Amino acid sequence: MNHRIIGTTLPVLELQLEPGESVVAISGELSWMSRSINLHTSTQFGGGGLFAAFKRVAGGGSLFMTEYTAEGARGILAFATRVPGHILPVEVRTGQTYMIHRHGFLCSTPGVDLSVGFQQSLGAGIFGGDGFLLQRLAGACQAWIELDGEVVTYDLGPEETMRIHPGHVGMFEASVRFQITRIQGIRNMLFGGDGIFLAALTGPGRIWLQSLPLSNLAHALRPYLGSAGETAQQAGAGAIIGSVLRGLSQR
Repeated sequence: MNHRIIGTTLPVLELQLEPGESVVAISGELSWMSRSINLHTSTQFGGGGLFAAFKRVAGGGSLFMTEYTAEGARGILAFATRVPGHILPVEVRTGQTYMIHRHGFLCSTPGVDLSVGFQQSLGAGIFGGDGFLLQRLAGACQAWIELDGEVVTYDLGPEETMRIHPGHVGMFEASVRFQITRIQGIRNMLFGGDGIFLAALTGPGRIWLQSLPLSNLAHALRPYLGSAGETAQQAGAGAIIGSVLRGLSQR
């Protein structure tokens, strides 16, 4: 199986499958494929039956997964990112485990074990009210992970800790200890503008951070979306007028 990543800002993963080769993905991720690719959707991939499927759902994934197989001839299969970001190939060996953000799994070869790795409620209205979720990626497979924005990698030494806004946590090795902590001081929490919670990652191990949390992207786009019944042009005009008025008030 050969693969290539096409593009930069909104990359596409293109896979060339030889006859009999397969790729597994969360249902709904497909972008395009050639005629020789056959689809099979089920809850049973990765072992563990229906219980494993519910573990995937608990980790922010889908109940169903789709297996794409080239039959009779070489086939092309493609998955595109939904927001600006990067696609990282990760070789998962038996005994290796990675923790990835809830929407990070793009696809893999058969043999993947995907389940919930961490789940914690961070209060109403934070991360869309869904709390903070991490998926556990294990098994024996070649996987491709989608991280949002630019990707920054650190190799943490033993007991070396990096404190990170939870939305910037993209992926890390299972050897890294993880916990959610509160920002110290009421004034810092209320007026610091950095939120209430931080993720503390402690080595040893490698961590991958993403520069564009989806919550930050949604917040940046909110002024341009408008309310129900309002057109995009009206919403955009309102945002521009508001910006002008704020500028005048600061003079």
